[in-house]
Amino acid sequence: MTGRFRIISLVLACAGLMWFHQMRQQRPTRVQTAKQTRTLILGNGSEPETLDPHLATGQPEHHVFGALFEGLVAPLPGNPDANGPGAAASWEHSPDFVTWTFHLQPNGKWSDGTPVTARDFAYSYERELTPALASDYASMLYPLLNAEAFNKGEMTDFSKVGVRVIDDHTLQLTLKGPTPFLPSILKHYTWFPVPRQAIERHGKMTDRDTRWTRPGSLVGNGPFQLKDWHFTHSITVERNPHYWDAAAVRLREIVFLPIQNAGTEDRAFNDGQVHLTSTIPLDKTPVYREKRAAEYHEDPLLSVYFYRCNVTQKPFDDKRVRKALALAVDRESLIRNVLRAGQKPALGFTPPGCGEGYETPSVLKFDPTEARRLLAEAGFPGGAGFPKFEILINSSEAHRTIAEAVMAMWQEHLNLPVTVLNQDWSVYLKSQRDLEFTVCRAGWVGDFLDPVTFLSIWQKGDGNNNTGWHQSRYDELLAASSIEADAAKRMAILREAELLLLDELPILPIYWYVHSYMLDPSVKGWKPSLLEHRCYKALDLVPSS
Repeated sequence: MTGRFRIISLVLACAGLMWFHQMRQQRPTRVQTAKQTRTLILGNGSEPETLDPHLATGQPEHHVFGALFEGLVAPLPGNPDANGPGAAASWEHSPDFVTWTFHLQPNGKWSDGTPVTARDFAYSYERELTPALASDYASMLYPLLNAEAFNKGEMTDFSKVGVRVIDDHTLQLTLKGPTPFLPSILKHYTWFPVPRQAIERHGKMTDRDTRWTRPGSLVGNGPFQLKDWHFTHSITVERNPHYWDAAAVRLREIVFLPIQNAGTEDRAFNDGQVHLTSTIPLDKTPVYREKRAAEYHEDPLLSVYFYRCNVTQKPFDDKRVRKALALAVDRESLIRNVLRAGQKPALGFTPPGCGEGYETPSVLKFDPTEARRLLAEAGFPGGAGFPKFEILINSSEAHRTIAEAVMAMWQEHLNLPVTVLNQDWSVYLKSQRDLEFTVCRAGWVGDFLDPVTFLSIWQKGDGNNNTGWHQSRYDELLAASSIEADAAKRMAILREAELLLLDELPILPIYWYVHSYMLDPSVKGWKPSLLEHRCYKALDLVPSS
């Protein structure tokens, strides 16, 4: 080929490449296309472990359940933490807040078109509490009279539990003690109804992990219904035409993407592949806060980041060791130099603002000198002889970064032989449940606005404890709080319980969350929520201005 033809060929190749890039830039992104079809695309962190509300324990499931199911009480569109009508159109309570009567929506239906009745709720509560189901979250229903005894097998007659069907559209709940915050509790997915007709088509009431939760079989009563579930790829829900308030639902579909890696999710947002991220890479937070204020959001969250200790393993059965670990964490430095998103150091376990009249104990601090003294007293002076151990995390760049920072602090201040172990979400959850860890990363988002939502999980036998720790005095205090009618006395009892927890330290509080995320301006109706409640029927997509 002559030089002249080489030049012509090179010019044509460059022109073709420029045309390709121009066409690519002109091609609409996935988000732009989705706006036309009213399809919302959300980053949802990890792959949900299940779509059965009675078997789930995580936030990824919580987000999907808000679309597929609806409890007696639902998030209000303008304030998701407030209590609005859901499957119940209205309700009233006795003066002592013990007896509650709910009047169901007269046109409430399941997504298969069958009516939602009070019997569906009674069936669901019985299923959740039946010991054979082994629900990790059954304790959420313990405010019901005799629910705990039934769940623990101490009573076998469900008719003695505080659930009474008055008629098809009237449900009465009787509680074991005054519970003025019951409507907030009822927005948690453990209280959502599940469809007897779908569950028993695929097995018995208490069979776990059957096909009733699969596309074509799952029946819900929420504003959306399950369309597709491509494992580790996406969950798609579509508008439910049988929903009692279907006329208010604006979106046609919602797609939940299980993007575990924060960097991958960030690139997906910047490439126009998702409307919303579940989080932000730690190193991007300061830049986005300053440069991209229209998309960057930083919402308060009723949540705590902490580490579980497996107290069934030596030397973590010694609270002096656990205290040494807690005292050797410089929370202020971690937030200032690593997290950089407005988090607050957790000086107690319950976040501030979790209940009217409750003051979170501020007893934790950074004190490496005292930490070394306690470690030596426990038999490990200067870390000598301490066995190798791991910080277990689920797959996440942020969790790894935090764990490596904490690991460095424990190595520097206590000379401990610690490493980080990463596991995928489902494996991590199993390791946590089976106590196959030494120290394990964890987070807890409040289920309702009251400190007991944080403190009750550390009772003996609670499915979310996962530490091997229990203490009889602690359990007695929680039991006493559940029947105390005086609000101030009740809060004093709960504070005593938290002080005991912070003395024993089966858990190591690290920081109180804020929720940092990116949101496309075309998404309208999205509201912050301390509890991460989402009112999907109030959302819409409009072109960006």
